[in-house]
Amino acid sequence: MFDNLTEKFDSVFKKLRGQGRLSEDNIKAALREVRLVLLEADVNFRVVKDFVAAVRERAVGQDVLKSLTPAQQVIKIVRDELGRLMGEGTDNSLDLAARPPVPVMLCGLQGAGKTTTCGKLALRMRREKRTPLLVPADVYRPAAIEQLKTVGRQLDIPVFDSQPGQDPVEICRQARDFAELNGYDTLILDTAGRLHIDDELMGELARIKADLEPREILFVADAMTGQDAVNVAQSFDERIDITGVILTKLDGDARGGASLSIRAVTGKPIKLVGLGEKMDALEVFHPDRMAQRILGMGDVLSLIEKAEAVIDQEQAADMEKRLRKEGFTLETFRDQLQSIKKMGSMESLLKMIPGAGKALKQAKGMQLPDKELKKVEAIINSMTAAERRNHRILNGSRRMRIAKGSGTTVQDINQLLKRFTEAQKMMKKLQQMGPKGLKGMLGRGGMPPF
Repeated sequence: MFDNLTEKFDSVFKKLRGQGRLSEDNIKAALREVRLVLLEADVNFRVVKDFVAAVRERAVGQDVLKSLTPAQQVIKIVRDELGRLMGEGTDNSLDLAARPPVPVMLCGLQGAGKTTTCGKLALRMRREKRTPLLVPADVYRPAAIEQLKTVGRQLDIPVFDSQPGQDPVEICRQARDFAELNGYDTLILDTAGRLHIDDELMGELARIKADLEPREILFVADAMTGQDAVNVAQSFDERIDITGVILTKLDGDARGGASLSIRAVTGKPIKLVGLGEKMDALEVFHPDRMAQRILGMGDVLSLIEKAEAVIDQEQAADMEKRLRKEGFTLETFRDQLQSIKKMGSMESLLKMIPGAGKALKQAKGMQLPDKELKKVEAIINSMTAAERRNHRILNGSRRMRIAKGSGTTVQDINQLLKRFTEAQKMMKKLQQMGPKGLKGMLGRGGMPPF
């Protein structure tokens, strides 16, 4: 979503770096461009005005102008203010510290992805050792109840049994009693939405709030709708006092203004963001890290957290033993690839590495990393176990057979083996570093440059 914004910020900062020593005039000129960039990204105009004023106040000062790296200082100020704009320094975590079962109510308009987000949230909570119960309280939208039940079956998460003719408040009340009797510690309430805000919808949400006293009331906003999402969030907040926001479809190609405006306008934190269609694609929102991503600085901390979430420490220890015993083979490399695939698309991972996202964008003629890795995996899977363990036995006829079996060419296999040989050299260096070198790579889901 932020690719266009990142590109435009990069262009502004490039000019700033080329100025040498900065003056008040060229800082103000750069900030005029920053203002246009944000307005074009559909950021609320009042938010833009306050943001530019805050950056100008900090940037046009003697400490910045007389520093050895004034351009870098200005960029740091923009990063700091972007983080502050999105809520840096506030507690964005879910507040679930209450006597179970703890009700968490999701609300919003139709089409924002509320029901799917309920499933994603339940999966996330289960991974955090909680026992959630999904509650379908939308009795108006056709098949809404069945949709949540389908999501529950896919994730193996229980769904309270409700019927379309029931009163939504009564459904939530019965679900709370059921959860208390059956040991569920969290209720995730999927409430009704509308195509627009109306008194009937708000009245129903207010009754659910009064009866169940949810610990969290999370407004689910579609990031693709831009300023409309901000205006609707503000209306929901005024009527039922939301505690936070979940932004969905942040992996889309909209301009991104909603995510930069919604916290400043409502005063309520963005707590979680949906970054894909998969059910595990719901992440905690970190304003400081998002600011770094927008400015093309990467997000190494999130990359490490993703790796730690999918890499099983026992598997990592087992792979380390195999590396010491057998050396780095095509088999162990394939296992590393499979671990990395669990973390998400290679394109999304590369964007978290400082500078890599920009390099990827510039290399327009290259195949997307995910396609390249699928090809590599297909080639390795078409080999025999002996060939995977010892690539030196791959003569011409064997390579021809593997090419036919994997739907690739002999040239692709030659290229793979050439890169693999280089990677093997690097692995030998890591092994010479001792346990610290190998554990550092495997424990964080690392892989050799390939």
